[in-house]
Amino acid sequence: MAFKGFIRVVTFYPQSLVCLSVSREMPKGKGPQGKRITLKVAKNAVRVLFNGRRRLELGKMGIATFPKCILELADVEELDLSRNLLRKIPNTIEKFQNLMWLDLHSNQIDELPAAIGTLQNLTFLNLCNNKLTTKGLPQELTLLRNLRTLNLGLNCLETIPTTLGSLRELIELGLFDNSLTIIPKSVKKLPKLERLNVKRNPLPEFAEEEKPIDTVKRIESLYLIEKKDLCGSCLETCQGERDELHKLEDMAPGPSDKPSFPSLSTPNSTARDNQEEWRIKEDDDNDNPGNIPGNSADHVP
Repeated sequence: MAFKGFIRVVTFYPQSLVCLSVSREMPKGKGPQGKRITLKVAKNAVRVLFNGRRRLELGKMGIATFPKCILELADVEELDLSRNLLRKIPNTIEKFQNLMWLDLHSNQIDELPAAIGTLQNLTFLNLCNNKLTTKGLPQELTLLRNLRTLNLGLNCLETIPTTLGSLRELIELGLFDNSLTIIPKSVKKLPKLERLNVKRNPLPEFAEEEKPIDTVKRIESLYLIEKKDLCGSCLETCQGERDELHKLEDMAPGPSDKPSFPSLSTPNSTARDNQEEWRIKEDDDNDNPGNIPGNSADHVP
């Protein structure tokens, strides 16, 4: 009877079941609901690093809405919400006053809350690969006076606020892959800035310098991922390049296993090479008794 009941449900109500699933996943005017994070899941995601800091690792979990439950863990020093589906960061982020490291890369964030400026202990902020526009950068971002690394690459920025020049402790700034046509002087002249990445922007100063270069030299970071995380075309490309590399390795002559010492010769090797010549000389000496052994310059005692 239970089996028949199951058949009935599937037979009589398939359309309503499908509609219910779709309406819950994609409500009108909203993005995907994503995975729901409970406090138990969040507590199990806290890791203690070698430097003693506690990191809440919630990256790549399909989260579409900032989990309210993690406010119970607001005393952590590091927070990883990268590679999710987040579109907004709420002002409640200000609860994380101990935060020194915040990774939000590879989401769908189009603007930051003003409360981001209250995180005075923040030294690392990664916002790479989002949908941030110039309007989405609040003025309060410049209040992060202890910030040393800021990554804004792979966004939709057309200009950079000149007020970013007030981040005097900044050492690394990533602005690559945007739509920037100018970099403010206040940013270029930051006193401690060591790395400024503005590649692949329509900047006039790079228009004439754009030349094909070795792709290996352009790699700045190497990320190791599993095959299952690659799309079909990417996996095919990687396998093709790997096969080409193996072909080159097979074509290249390998080093000889036998060591070579061109400027040195061993007694045994010299004797072996000249053995036949010595035999001839010895036969000649026997045929000519007048030759006294020891007078020959070729004689080896």
